[in-house]
Amino acid sequence: MTHRGPIALDGPVASGKTTVGRGVAQTLGWAFIDTGLLYRAVGLLALRANLEDWNNDAVARLAQQSEMAIDDTRVTVDGEDVSDVIGSIDAGSAASRVAVLSDVRRVLVPMQRNMAEQADGRVVMVGRDIGTVVLWDAPVKIYLDASAEARARRRYIEAVERGEDSNYDRVLSELRERDKRDAERADSPLKPAEDAHVLLTDSLTPQQVIEKVLRLAEPPS
Repeated sequence: MTHRGPIALDGPVASGKTTVGRGVAQTLGWAFIDTGLLYRAVGLLALRANLEDWNNDAVARLAQQSEMAIDDTRVTVDGEDVSDVIGSIDAGSAASRVAVLSDVRRVLVPMQRNMAEQADGRVVMVGRDIGTVVLWDAPVKIYLDASAEARARRRYIEAVERGEDSNYDRVLSELRERDKRDAERADSPLKPAEDAHVLLTDSLTPQQVIEKVLRLAEPPS
């Protein structure tokens, strides 16, 4: 069966976007692009630069002067594979800080659109503003959501499995702060597109969500 694409998949942190998006892409044999990796990479650049002031100009300049590439789960910055480093909670918090900067988004959004164009529409792209900004005209838009507590548990387990010294209460607090920043930022705030299908994932397995997305991507009968 032919499915409609590209598929824009949005949602807050730890809502299951990456797992579901990759599963859908693998099922269809399409490209998979996690745009959050780009923001994590820029956040890492800002951390390494020891910027005193994370302002628009300074961080956007770092993003513009660096060569970034995504290959599924692998991310390179100026030829260095930073995939494992940017998976940390600190890198995630840094990503949220740089994502509120308008000039950074102006650097990264065209890059993301170019990636989708190279896939000729056969792509599942995940992020926080894919359906509202990056691929605003995508025929299939999905917004995944879950309670803050459920998402914090997922993120806490991921951190423990990576061997990080983590604490659930801290993860929950930071997740709520990040949700607030993402929802209240002036440029491309986190919200479902008006024509997006909203799926609540608290009580669903990843495979169940993947199957729902695949059905929504089928052509209208």
